[in-house]
Amino acid sequence: MDMRVMNAFQGGAIDQYAPPLCFELAGKQFCLIMDDGYDFDLHFIDGHTLTWSREGSEPKKEQYLCAKGDNTTYLVSYELAEAKKRTNYTWVLDLENGLVTRVYAVIGKHPRFEYLITPAYEFGAIKTEDAEVGVYPRHGFTDDLTGNFVQWNYGGMETVHVYYCSNFYRITYPPERAASRVFNEALAKLPSSDEPTAYIKIKEGLYLFSLTESNMEKIVGGATRFRSNTMAFLQNYKRMYLVGRTFGTTMAEGQATPLHKTFGAFGKILQPTEEYLLQLMTDPNPFSV
Repeated sequence: MDMRVMNAFQGGAIDQYAPPLCFELAGKQFCLIMDDGYDFDLHFIDGHTLTWSREGSEPKKEQYLCAKGDNTTYLVSYELAEAKKRTNYTWVLDLENGLVTRVYAVIGKHPRFEYLITPAYEFGAIKTEDAEVGVYPRHGFTDDLTGNFVQWNYGGMETVHVYYCSNFYRITYPPERAASRVFNEALAKLPSSDEPTAYIKIKEGLYLFSLTESNMEKIVGGATRFRSNTMAFLQNYKRMYLVGRTFGTTMAEGQATPLHKTFGAFGKILQPTEEYLLQLMTDPNPFSV
């Protein structure tokens, strides 16, 4: 890692605790055998630039961000410069086990909600010269985190994630923090803070938690600063920290501004005694039957 390259901290933003960008993949090349049948080549030219190609296509050059979830697991995120609609590829490269997960997200596909994002997920393996890629094992969807409350501290902001089922989550902000009032007031405009999620086990103690601000976008729309962002959290429960990336749109003075950055946080698992937290675990989801 190069300590000269740090994500900017602006007024206690989510990226205050983001670690330095990771340049360790520079010069490395990977062939990714994906289970949907479309294999990819990634070539990390240097610490900022890579080329990627899907089997049968010409390589394309992109600028990427990289952060580490543990000593051998990398979160790599880039936008497709030539895409007609803003498109993000995020890869979790698990070099310890030779496995990979891809998150694919596009802004603007929905005919009624121009900022809405619906991510898709695909699993695969990293091809090596001395081993044949089999059909298993793979990273996969999990309910390991169900039933947990985790408080994440991003520096200027703290959140409490309520992992109450395997495809949704809820969020609240500690009421003792003054800055939390603004966020809790925004949530009060919704029937609930439920948003669709994916929980993916990468290895023991390391999970990819992916959420998309979908219901907020449909109900509140431009009344908030952030539109339908999708966030990927690579959560390390052995060290209780996370690295992640956010991809979406933010509004400033009525103007839509592309958002794509990495972030970080330190966490602790809560044993809730507050009634309002227990209620968040058991309340019905108003967005599903």
